[in-house]
Parts: sequence; C-alpha cells; structure tokens
Amino acid sequence: MTAATLRLSLFALSMALPLAAYADDTPLPELKLDAAHTTVSGLSSGAYMAQQMHVAFSDHISGAAFIAGGPYHCAQGTLQTALANCMNPAEGKGPDVAALAAFAKDAAKAGHIAPLSNLAGDAVLVLHGKADKTVGESLSAASTAFYRTVEPKAKVREDLARAFTHTFPTQDAGASCETSTAPYVGHCGFDAAQEIFSTLYGKPPHAVAHDAAGELRTFGQDAYRDKDKDAFLSPKGYLYVPKACAEGKSCALHIAFHGCQQNADAVGEAFVRDAGYNRWADAYGVVVLYPQARATMAPLNPKGCWDWWGYGGESYDTRDGIQMRSVAAMAAALGAPLR
Repeated sequence: MTAATLRLSLFALSMALPLAAYADDTPLPELKLDAAHTTVSGLSSGAYMAQQMHVAFSDHISGAAFIAGGPYHCAQGTLQTALANCMNPAEGKGPDVAALAAFAKDAAKAGHIAPLSNLAGDAVLVLHGKADKTVGESLSAASTAFYRTVEPKAKVREDLARAFTHTFPTQDAGASCETSTAPYVGHCGFDAAQEIFSTLYGKPPHAVAHDAAGELRTFGQDAYRDKDKDAFLSPKGYLYVPKACAEGKSCALHIAFHGCQQNADAVGEAFVRDAGYNRWADAYGVVVLYPQARATMAPLNPKGCWDWWGYGGESYDTRDGIQMRSVAAMAAALGAPLR
C-alpha cells in the first residue's frame, strides 16, 4: 500500500467513525398503543414536518402542535421558495394560502395524502414567539389560515402573544430565552410541552412530577427506511417510554420533531431530555418518539433540518415522502400504524 493510498484509507476511516460511533441496531419495542390518539408536534423545520405528517396522515393522526412553522407545502418543492416565502418574508411576500389549500385538495383527491375531511375535530395548536427573528409571525398565522381553509371544523387555537425567541420554551430548562442559541431550548417561564399536551389530550389524568420517571431509549433508525434509499436520518433515534406504558398499559403516541441544528448530532440529548415532553408524557400516559434527521452536504442540508422543501424528492410532503414513510414505519413498529 502506497503512502498516498494509506492516507486516503485513513481519511475514509476517519469520516466513517462518527457514524460508527453513533450506530445503533436496537429495534423499537412493540407497545400497547391506542392508535386513535397519535399526535405530532415540532419546532421550526420540525413544525413544518409535523404539519406535513398531520395533513398526509390525518386519517390516523388526531392532532398537532407547531412552534414557529408555516403552512403545508409552503416551499412548493424548492429551497429558493422556502427561503424567500417561508422563513421571514417581507410584508405581502409570504405564502399564498389559497394556492396551498388548492394543492392539498388536489393531492388528497389523487390519494397522495389523506382526505382533508379527516382534519375535522382535530386539535391544532399554533405557537409563535413575539421575539422570534428567524421565522416571521406571518408564517404561523398562515398555518392557522391553511387549516381554516381546508377544513373549517378543525379545532385550531392560535397563541402568538408570548415573548420568546426562536427556541422551544420551557419553564426552567435550557439556554436563555432572550437569544436563539443552541440547544434551542430556552428557560422562558412558559412550559410549551404542557401547552401542547393539554391542547392535544385535555386535562392530565395524573399529577405531573418535576422530573421524568420513565426510560429514554435509543433505537436504530436505518431499519425503518427503504433499504435502497437514503432517508437522510441519523443512525440513532430516541424513544421515551413512561413506566406504565412499559408495563403494558395502553398509551397514546406523540411524535416530536426537533428543529434545524437541534438533532442529537448537534446538541446531544438536550432536546429529547429537556424540552419537557417526558414528564408530561408520564402524567398523560403517552409514549414520545423523537426521530432524528441528519445534516448532509449533498443534498444541501448542512443544519440537519427536516425535509420541508424537497431535498429528499418531489413527493417529500406526501405519504410517499422518504422521511414521511420512515417515520410512519417507526410508528407502525411501536403499534400505531399511520396507513
């Protein structure tokens, strides 16, 4: 082996080590889940992904919550549109909600997403911080308008008056609430996870503890993607299982999507441990799935965002989207099929 070949081999090995270090082939457990009460939520790109999941699988997902996210199909399959119209657009330059609603209706008619009538009665929470400089408030307002256009009977509640930045607000965990900085979990004196769970599941049947008492597990995500296609997921995902759910009690499933630069590769377990979902999951009897996207340079996604503009293919926000199918396969493995 020549010196040049050796250097190339060592370089290739060094590039492979991070993935090997995080590799996990642990399967998801099959739990006793009440599939009629599967819900989703997310921050920023995670909010876009959560809305895609809700709209595409509304025949199986019963509610959704979004923090700083715009309406379904906002990017229309292009990064240019995503950056120009779906982040912080100038006044009058945001998404055309009527056109997006028309697209969704056509997609439903073609069977690419579930019939929009399934959104009737679903609880939807739209949250946005007044100090958010990353995603404009108009985008969250457009999310509300989208739901009210495609299915007026959806139970949408909008909360845009709280003073937090582009972060996931907690009562007392995370970084400063006054700046948008890693891990994008901020101690804001406001428990967004509580607001999400109370909106989606009502009054908690049990008192909430200060600390989560269940188990945060890891699992291998590669098992839940198409074998011949890259879903642009990290090798390892996370699952929180309350004690009662692990012991066989029937529980609901909530899928929580991180934002850009908020996956475990970037911030460790800060989001999956500190956002506040887990202790409320104990109180409500809800299993929380934390799927993980990964950063890539080809396709261009250096911040590890969820695919809400089409880097994974033109069907990204339908039932056929590669990430959508992967997350649906994870839910099915747990006991809450989405299709």
